[in-house]
Amino acid sequence: MAEPAEAPAAVRHAEEVMGTVFSFDVRGGEPAAVREALAEAVAGLHRADAVFSTYREDSEVSRLARGELTVAGCAPEVAEVLDLAAEAERVSEGWFSTRYRGSLDPTGIVKGWAAERAARLLAGVAGVRGVSVNGGGDVQLLGTPEAQRPWRVGVADPLRPGGLAAVISSAGVAELSVATSGTAERGAHIVDPRTGKSAVTDLVSVTVVGPRLTWADCWATAAFAMGSRAGLAWLESLPEVEGLLITAGDEVRCTGGLAARLG
Repeated sequence: MAEPAEAPAAVRHAEEVMGTVFSFDVRGGEPAAVREALAEAVAGLHRADAVFSTYREDSEVSRLARGELTVAGCAPEVAEVLDLAAEAERVSEGWFSTRYRGSLDPTGIVKGWAAERAARLLAGVAGVRGVSVNGGGDVQLLGTPEAQRPWRVGVADPLRPGGLAAVISSAGVAELSVATSGTAERGAHIVDPRTGKSAVTDLVSVTVVGPRLTWADCWATAAFAMGSRAGLAWLESLPEVEGLLITAGDEVRCTGGLAARLG
């Protein structure tokens, strides 16, 4: 009888940054090389926080919003993120926006972008076979944790604290992300770009599943602002994207292909 394959070494870390906790789980690779890359990834998150935080008066984004800097005078990441945000605004027909109550605020895309960037940096280490980066509940998954075993992510039930609404599996794909927007954790913080006020919808949460966390994070925010009917129809129109929407009346609505990702 063949011996079972040895599970790859695991390096785990949790880091408080961007007002939340980022959790890392890296499988495979030489541990010293993984830890070196992990230190670089963590430094990148802190740098992104320093550049993009709207809570810091001296951040480049705050100075850009006040007209003290131009985009050309900012770190290259600022132009990159603003270009991505403009694409998200175009695809969502304005339901995703970086104009928060009239001021520049790209934080709706920054966390997902930063977590995805950190995950891809770690996946580039020789011998690494699987990476999970969880930024405050929004997760980027690459590879697999072990042979024949996918990553699995629980989606919190917003109406039943401690319960799960679904479990998402990465089986069959090399990269997968899961992002949730809703009112359970942070209250009514999602803005309707048309009014500049808190979005008034029939939803309590939207979870989006897709290859890249940068986009999944944006699409969850946009679909929540749209409401369940328009949000579900829009998510159905996006390639490689699935959605799970839960209304305040405890109705669950899913895109047609979500069942293939449950596990």
